[in-house]
Amino acid sequence: MKTTTGTLTAMGLGLALAVGAAGCAAQESSSAGAEKPASARETAVVTTDPDGTVVAASSSRAPATEGLDRFYRQRLDWGPCKDPALAESGTRCAKVTVPLDYAAPKGPTLSLTISRLKATGSKGERRGILQTNPGGPGGHGLGMPVQLRAKMTQRVAAAYDVIGMDTRGLGESSPLDCGLDSLSWFRGAGFDRASFDRVAKKSADDARKCDAKYGDRLAHYSTRDIARDVDVVRGALGERRTSWFGQSYGTYLGAVYAQMFPGRLDRIVLDSAMNPRDYGLRMFQAMGPANEKALDDVARWAAPRDATYRLGRTPAAVRATVEGLVRRSAQRPIEIGGDRLDQETLPFVLYFLGTDDVDDAEYARTVRLFLDAEAGKAVEPSKRLAGLLDAMFRTGPDQTGTGKDYASTLAILCADTTAPGDAEWYRKAIEKARPKQPVFGPFHNSPMPCGWWKQKPGEPRTEIDNDRPALQIQATGDTRTTYEQGLGMHKAMRGSKLVTVPVRTHAVFVGYANACVDKAVNDYLLTGELPTGDYTCPRDEGRGGSRS
Repeated sequence: MKTTTGTLTAMGLGLALAVGAAGCAAQESSSAGAEKPASARETAVVTTDPDGTVVAASSSRAPATEGLDRFYRQRLDWGPCKDPALAESGTRCAKVTVPLDYAAPKGPTLSLTISRLKATGSKGERRGILQTNPGGPGGHGLGMPVQLRAKMTQRVAAAYDVIGMDTRGLGESSPLDCGLDSLSWFRGAGFDRASFDRVAKKSADDARKCDAKYGDRLAHYSTRDIARDVDVVRGALGERRTSWFGQSYGTYLGAVYAQMFPGRLDRIVLDSAMNPRDYGLRMFQAMGPANEKALDDVARWAAPRDATYRLGRTPAAVRATVEGLVRRSAQRPIEIGGDRLDQETLPFVLYFLGTDDVDDAEYARTVRLFLDAEAGKAVEPSKRLAGLLDAMFRTGPDQTGTGKDYASTLAILCADTTAPGDAEWYRKAIEKARPKQPVFGPFHNSPMPCGWWKQKPGEPRTEIDNDRPALQIQATGDTRTTYEQGLGMHKAMRGSKLVTVPVRTHAVFVGYANACVDKAVNDYLLTGELPTGDYTCPRDEGRGGSRS
């Protein structure tokens, strides 16, 4: 999940956590642009279960065999996007109507906003659409086509209309707003019982606020329902098939779509994938060791530069400096930019600063800034730090922080997964992690609001198990979707080919310059030919260190 100055997704917040999941659906047989099934097995699926074969026998939902044509055949009216920067880029936006509950298509509906950058080539050069998701869950997606187009070769840009979408409940797509005034879950649980109790209470309170406002509607914000939305968009665009580019959470969404609608997919790119079996709490816990390792990497980089940053002359001394800063903030919060960073909020900032190995200098400068602020010196936050502080503290309805986006993130995660609802479970997990994860253990094991979510998932988790061809990109030092997590997706998507990149970053293609990765993605999107085997891209020359 890549971050942007000013606003962030709660999991990319990354999950941009950032940063992003079975069988064909029955609506395919009657939707706009529907193609005939390719096999007798697929025919049987199409005529029996609109929700997917994997859950047909166990899902509590009744099959919805009628009433979806009007969604697939709706007319889209394209116009300028609300965002001036998107409008200036040539991106156009449209509204798409989808059912809140696909098992009750005559019931309430949602209005989703999608975006499009049209293919630059002639009709003969155009291949089709490339749908996208930037991560999260809860990452704003309308700007994703511009980001992707910037990395496409001319021939690939000529071939695809690139489609973005704010997923249901987010941004310009019937947004949820639970009235959450700050991030509850993305807080460190601190060093003492009072801090832990405060964080646990906030998570439980946020869950209650969402339930009080939306009730059983919250069951309909799952990844499976978002995948159904993706297919409605495909049909409304009049396309028989779609290609997919997803990063972070978007890889999970793409895998879910591949499992649910296998006959609808053309080419699939999964950038910075998660293990679909670990999606949810276990994936967040896996980030703890990865972020501790990132801190060690920064410490090794900063130690020989002690004359500049004054953080310590050895890696151990630099780590001790950071750990000491966090401990002291519990007693005396660091005042900077009008905000106060303490044991609960300081790890949030460090978590984001460690994403990219080219940002080690910024990480070191920011720690130095904190130390100076702690000493009473007058300091000004950098532009990036100001954005992180906004995300954490400016969460009102007219502010730039994460309030509404955070509600969307929780709605998706808690409609997909469950978590322990016993605060003591998290306290024990934190204390178990703390010895080896002194900075990030209390952060990545903090109480998850899904534990107190009243509406449990309405469908079983989608089991990802298919041989669909796909190109997967994974960085070895990813602190969001770790390399080990990516190997889990590679195993579940048996037809995938894995391109490994020996760097620390997340969302490689869009966010990290690497000519080998750029070529791999563009070649695959252009020709549809996957590599004959998995391989590793070299680190670009000059990208092994950090910007200073």
